[in-house]
Amino acid sequence: MTTSKRAAARRSHPASAHGPECGADCGHDHHDHDHDHGHAQPRPGARGIYLISPSSAVRDPATVALARERLQAQGFKTALDRTALARHQRFAGTDAQRLASLARAVKQKLPIVMATRGGYGLGRLLHAIDWKAMADSGKRFVGMSDFTAFNLALLAQTGAVSYSGATAVADFGGRKVDDLTEALFGEIMRGELEILSFETQDADPVDCRGILWGGNLAMVASLLGTPYMPKVRGGILFLEDVAEHPYRVERMLIQLWQAGVLQRQKAILLGRFSDYRLAPHDQGYDLPAVVDWLRKTVKVPIVTGLPYGHVPTKATLPVGQKVGLATEPGMAHLVIDEHTH
Repeated sequence: MTTSKRAAARRSHPASAHGPECGADCGHDHHDHDHDHGHAQPRPGARGIYLISPSSAVRDPATVALARERLQAQGFKTALDRTALARHQRFAGTDAQRLASLARAVKQKLPIVMATRGGYGLGRLLHAIDWKAMADSGKRFVGMSDFTAFNLALLAQTGAVSYSGATAVADFGGRKVDDLTEALFGEIMRGELEILSFETQDADPVDCRGILWGGNLAMVASLLGTPYMPKVRGGILFLEDVAEHPYRVERMLIQLWQAGVLQRQKAILLGRFSDYRLAPHDQGYDLPAVVDWLRKTVKVPIVTGLPYGHVPTKATLPVGQKVGLATEPGMAHLVIDEHTH
């Protein structure tokens, strides 16, 4: 196997060329579906992006215009849904308007559907979305944060692959664009990214394959007990969050553990947990303490350092695709698309 030219946070290459193996029990446990979960959707082309706002309202329309300019400079034709800049209370339009934008997104011709931003609001729509139409459209849906609800519901309801990572405003509409975020987004949309390698300070040894799934921790936890929570066994769960104190991060992890989710995974990948403030009485209790607790309690390999989260440098990851994961001292390698040469 080979690596992409821009394979990671450090742009490094794996030390070995073996493919991660973990046996025949990697799999995705759906209740009513008979999809092949080990492969991404066909990629007939990736030169067009349709922008929708399924969650919170866009604060400044100029950021969307700037994002479109930058995406077009990358070679992506863009189109803006007619209610993408709508406002209703804190939302990007009424529930009906936002549902209609999703229906339009699957009927239009551009292959990629990107959320302008996250925020809040998709949870109100999950019961009313035509998931079969979403999956059958073959569109590559991409977003992050609140969009985790869409990613996981699509996976739970249909087994279809979608993407978690770049959004228009946060990653392409700000003062500057992170070069690696831009490159990784383009590569995975075009099907060019084979291995994402990144630095990790304290990863547990792991060498496995499994369904990659997850996203924003608060959104993952919020779906427990609903029909929109995927039943993944032997998967690779990736998580991030923003502005959540470590005790709240731990509380949500406890919820996932006590519900039996964490211990069913082959590995847990931790991205960035950013923008929180400690209190004087924490007395050394910080995210490393949470990770220590997680390791001792769940006894599933933990890999830190994934370039993903509410931070400038992030990968765009395929939710629901079978991937490989291997670690070596100081490095982790996520095999996105393994080829036999």
